[in-house]
Amino acid sequence: MHHRAVQIMNWDPAKEPSPDFVENVLRIVDAIPAGFVMTYGDVAAEVKSHVDLADADDAYGAWLVGQVMARFGSDVPWWRVIRASGHPPKYHEAEAWALYVAEQTPLTGPHENYRIDLARARFRPGADASRQASLGLF
Repeated sequence: MHHRAVQIMNWDPAKEPSPDFVENVLRIVDAIPAGFVMTYGDVAAEVKSHVDLADADDAYGAWLVGQVMARFGSDVPWWRVIRASGHPPKYHEAEAWALYVAEQTPLTGPHENYRIDLARARFRPGADASRQASLGLF
């Protein structure tokens, strides 16, 4: 019988993100244009050089961005930060649906279990936003 090695994530939920990290995350989220989204991991990748993510893996970075959004993200377009699966922020699916429809964000699947079409809606900071919008998103 084979046993798999299980890697345990050593996340410290008591670790507070620094105010500077929070500000960086919120600034990035605030810059996501209407109709576009980024995943938690995408946002973390944009601040990857921050000291709060020193020696951290991608999963931890995405988790920490999620913590920032849960605690401090109500004043930025929080619905534009989604799970890597394309699903909207957990527990906010119904509220986010109306915002996606209003912004003409590309969606797939039935209303009860929709996802954001990442291939069409993913925002890449630094890329030409007008070029992204010309990819047939609207």
